[in-house]
Amino acid sequence: MADDTGLTSAEAAARLASDGPNEIARAGRRSVLRIALGVLREPMLLLLLLGGGAYLLLGSLTEALILLAFATFSIAVTVVQEARTEHVLEALRDLSAPRALVIRGSARLRVAGREVVRGDLIVLEQGDRIAADARLVEAHDLQADESLLTGESLPVDKVAAKEGLDDTAPRPGGEGLPFLYSGSLVTRGSGIARVLATGPRTEIGRIGQSLAGLETEAPRLARETTRIVTWCAVGGGAVALSVVLLFGLLRGGWIEAVLAGIAIGMSMLPEEFPVVLTVFLAMGAWRIGKVGVLTRRAAAIETLGSATVLCTDKTGTLTENRMSVAALWLPSGEAFALKAGVAVPEGFQALIETGALASAETPNDPMEIALLCARGTDAPLSETHGNLVQAYALRPDLLAMSNVWDDGAELRLSAKGAPEAIAGLCRLSQADHAAMKAAVEAMAERGIRVLAVATAAPQDRNWAKSQQDYHCTLTGLTGLADPLRASVPAAVAECRSAGIRVVMITGDHAATARAIAIEAGIADGDVLTGDDLAALDDAELAQRLKTVTVFARIMPEQKLRIVQAFKAAGEIVAMTGDGVNDAPSLKAAHIGVAMGQRGTDVAREAAAIVLLEDDFGAIVQAVRLGRRIYDNIRKAMAFIFAVHVPIAGLALIPLLFGLPLLFGPIHIALLEMVIDPVCALVFEAEEDEADIMARPPRAPDEALFSLRMIAWSVFQGGAALAMLAAVLFVETANDMPETELRALMFFALIAAVLALTFVNRSFSASLGQALLRPNPALRVVLLAIVAITGAILFIPAAQTLLKFGTIAWGDMALAVGLGALLLALLEAGKFLLGRFLARRGDRTPLFREDPA
Repeated sequence: MADDTGLTSAEAAARLASDGPNEIARAGRRSVLRIALGVLREPMLLLLLLGGGAYLLLGSLTEALILLAFATFSIAVTVVQEARTEHVLEALRDLSAPRALVIRGSARLRVAGREVVRGDLIVLEQGDRIAADARLVEAHDLQADESLLTGESLPVDKVAAKEGLDDTAPRPGGEGLPFLYSGSLVTRGSGIARVLATGPRTEIGRIGQSLAGLETEAPRLARETTRIVTWCAVGGGAVALSVVLLFGLLRGGWIEAVLAGIAIGMSMLPEEFPVVLTVFLAMGAWRIGKVGVLTRRAAAIETLGSATVLCTDKTGTLTENRMSVAALWLPSGEAFALKAGVAVPEGFQALIETGALASAETPNDPMEIALLCARGTDAPLSETHGNLVQAYALRPDLLAMSNVWDDGAELRLSAKGAPEAIAGLCRLSQADHAAMKAAVEAMAERGIRVLAVATAAPQDRNWAKSQQDYHCTLTGLTGLADPLRASVPAAVAECRSAGIRVVMITGDHAATARAIAIEAGIADGDVLTGDDLAALDDAELAQRLKTVTVFARIMPEQKLRIVQAFKAAGEIVAMTGDGVNDAPSLKAAHIGVAMGQRGTDVAREAAAIVLLEDDFGAIVQAVRLGRRIYDNIRKAMAFIFAVHVPIAGLALIPLLFGLPLLFGPIHIALLEMVIDPVCALVFEAEEDEADIMARPPRAPDEALFSLRMIAWSVFQGGAALAMLAAVLFVETANDMPETELRALMFFALIAAVLALTFVNRSFSASLGQALLRPNPALRVVLLAIVAITGAILFIPAAQTLLKFGTIAWGDMALAVGLGALLLALLEAGKFLLGRFLARRGDRTPLFREDPA
């Protein structure tokens, strides 16, 4: 097989059979049915389904349908979200296997990307997406955009391989190399390359395998809720069984014993926990969506509020992923920094015009596009400068290009390129060269890429063979940079005020990365390069993480290692990115945040959250909402703990003291119809706490059900039970009829439930806040409770069903007054307890974890 004829069809078929197609394997792809079966094994979901089934057997159709609807909703949402994550490898396959033009048996054939094999010769033109990892055998002014793999915003120059070069390709990135990578884009020039690797053996294939091998971490809040629900279910079941046995043995009525056991079990079964989690996260995804953030995995919402480290990519995330002219320098020593709304002085405008004249008429190179945009006019160059009559292309031995223009009166040569190359064309004196070099270094320290610009006046149309044959005059330097997004500095500042550490991870050079970090307001710290990182073991890296704020020249698997190192250090990690190279670290992070517009499908599918407008500032809004959602979940959980104490107590007290049973399963079910909407709607709609973005993130290991929260909740419930029990014993001693006593205690319990709702609406102690804090959902729920209460009071059939007697208005006033007194006492207790803790130097709110 000769180099210029390519493989034969038989050789290509044999290699396709031995190596497999040029695509990423479908290892472990899950069907929708398999995902659904996995969801059904979740203990919380099983509890919802079993609870719904139990209510159905008891004949409480409304409660059964509510619970079963929540269960169905949870299954559907989870299946849809999990199925979408399966598209990650599909997106990688599409990207890594475009169609390709290959040479086989001296003929040029257009084949599907999956049919490209090792050893194939592929023909490349501007705009082609490269189908496999390859080595150039011919190159004509070829540049490739490798940003998907490296994160660098600028294309890199490629050259043909020299004879005897080893086929072992280095990692992507770097100028003047002969290696090309699958998924990259040819932005300029043409060439022919020999394929070195296909499918999973390519750079993009290795990323795909890494992504497929990563497991998404189970949500901490879901794990905690599952554990506490399991404990409560086991405990409640044991108490219910004991009640059945004791009641049956002591009183002899086994049917009544079973009913009592069911009532006790229902009163102690906290089925609201999974309902709260499902509704809050679904509503949270909707609220976050309103600020331009798509939540792909609802579990990420719970983690947003606890994020301690935000690892951000540079290109396309902090910056706009486009080049623009940022600085200009003239040989006189004058310098000008371009700013929005500030006119460019005439002398500097001439420098920009000369740089544009040295560019392609229809440019694809980002730097040439930036020079043309900086002119400030859309008028074609030919209108004022005549015709382009001669061009000199960039060559490996002379990194400069020139165009000769003819306006009818004179010829003008405009050149641009690497500063050293232009210095050679201008034959600068030692002093002038030193001045230019100092200006170049000053721009480079700010992360600016520099092009030198020069002019010459050809005497006639006997074109010189090389640019070096002209006598050029230095016009100046143009500095180009990928500009920072306008919203970034404020967003970074708010992250820092909220205690979130912002760290940049980029494939770009250290000087550029540091300059962007300073401009963005990222805290001053060490810079660690990929080479330095590779030399560190895990223990040494853990030490360096404490001081490093910028990681530069980082490879994809190193991003993943950094994220995993932060996680091992106990941090809650959010990772932003938009390229294929970011996908593994996006999936491994607690919260993967992808860019929606500039981001690749792979990055979006691997992430938990997608910024629809690529607005970095939306991350801060998402964190704020995440903290609010978590706060409200804790308020709801505290309320659930508190409210079950008096319900379970009033179900147990008659058994312990030989009194008639007050509540049966239907009463408990009716109470749940009050409690469920309070948990699921009222607390979800509560506003932010005043200090929500002024406090540090909660500790990564902070328990949702902290001892302080449980103790405070049990205290609230105990206070309510004590007041209700006192009324029960007093009215029993006064020989109140059983049916009237049942009605009184039921309405008093409703009032206590409302009091506990108002107490738990805010972390701070304020009766005014408890009653007047805006919440539309609370108004709706209160109206519904009033309507239900009115129906029970005025519909005889409802009283008969519930075994209620006629309740006097005085007793009704007693029930309402008991709720008001409970609210006042608990708010006062919250205030006094807060002052007591403050005097001890402990300012941690009651709902949050005890300080370490």
